[in-house]
Amino acid sequence: MSILFTHAYYLSDDPKEQKIMKPYPPLGLLYVSGYLKSKNISNTVFDSTFSSLTEQLDFILENKPKVICIYTNLMTKIEVIKLMKILKSESYHFPKIVLGGPDVTYNVENYLKAGADFLVIGEGEETTFELYQAIINNSDIHQINGIAFLENNQVIQTQARTKFKELDQLPLPNREAISMQKYLDTWKNNHGKSSMTISTQRGCPYTCKWCSTAVYGQSYRRRPAHLVVEEMKLLKEKYHPDALWFVDDVFTVSHKWLTEFHSEVIKQKAIIPFECITRAERLNDEILQLLKEMGCFRIWIGAESGSQKIIDLMDRRVDINHVKKMIQDTNAIGIETGTFVMVGYPEETIEDINKTITYLKEAQPTLYTITIAYPIKGTSLYNEIEDKITVQPEWQTSTDREIDFERTYSRKFYKYAVSKVVNEVEFSRNWKQKKYKKAIFQKSKSFVLSCMLPFFKSL
Repeated sequence: MSILFTHAYYLSDDPKEQKIMKPYPPLGLLYVSGYLKSKNISNTVFDSTFSSLTEQLDFILENKPKVICIYTNLMTKIEVIKLMKILKSESYHFPKIVLGGPDVTYNVENYLKAGADFLVIGEGEETTFELYQAIINNSDIHQINGIAFLENNQVIQTQARTKFKELDQLPLPNREAISMQKYLDTWKNNHGKSSMTISTQRGCPYTCKWCSTAVYGQSYRRRPAHLVVEEMKLLKEKYHPDALWFVDDVFTVSHKWLTEFHSEVIKQKAIIPFECITRAERLNDEILQLLKEMGCFRIWIGAESGSQKIIDLMDRRVDINHVKKMIQDTNAIGIETGTFVMVGYPEETIEDINKTITYLKEAQPTLYTITIAYPIKGTSLYNEIEDKITVQPEWQTSTDREIDFERTYSRKFYKYAVSKVVNEVEFSRNWKQKKYKKAIFQKSKSFVLSCMLPFFKSL
């Protein structure tokens, strides 16, 4: 075996996901695998999701690949480093290790010194193809754009790779390389329906300070609508999923594209129930109607806070009242809604958190997620708080989630604030549904948390 693609996410080691059981395949790896396949380069994908590190190592030991390409991100970094250290031993015949993914762009030296031979920075298809050929043919790597490596213990980073301008050049992800059935069965067995992922665009034109654009950049490139629909038909006929998840950052960013997409879906009879993410200002009554006609059953509409002050500090460029209205309008048309919220953003106060509670109560999203804000290296948020970092754990054994910085209140305050938000919102929800016993219990918890919060402001 010459080249192997793999990652280091193991479902069996993730207790949170074991409760949720909504895993998705490594779409980015499958895209790169598909690109190499289109260039007549045979390659193998070892999907670690339903496997273990031991099984992964046994597979590598048995097949002895010359090049191992590993996808890494914020959450899998620790396991990737562990895997690399093991592979850099005589037992595994010293394969060349290539890393790619969003976390490498702003951690070049760290990853190289942790054991990677090469980093693929940015979009991976063309770069991996050229790098693989250079490794196998022992030719010069200095002219390959979009890579980094060590030379005489010094970091060499080549010119940035030009991004794909036309995404119709991209082959489909190589889904045949892994067992898609395991994902479909896991969803079906745990939720009564199966789901698959599909991508229609790369990049995001917006400037939210906390969001990483490490791979695709601040851009907007879209696959032709008819090609996306052809892929949907293929998935429908081959895998029979009950639903699709469009992984794009802002699915409705282009109304022109969406109108073309709607026409193609209807014409090609490719309706599959789906959910997507978008921004409130890229929704209106007409777009909601188009989405519903195509089978959209849930839209995630980003807000991040119920305070306009905090939204402006994030550079979200949206009116919170419009976000609320779009969630309400989406609910009204019969499409479920989801929204994202974070607490602990720089300059946030208890008044801002209370506005977030009010926003969630009034908007009434079907689902919502809430986290404590954390700075990802390379983002504007990270650059703004870098000189205010109070907790910076050892890089190789931690993630950016564990970084802490000077906030208005202590981290412990925001931990309890999350609970207060949840209990207040659930109280309101259950009271409206006449589940009074649950509602009173949650209101009691919220009251206790309100009394506790002042004591944690400065801890």
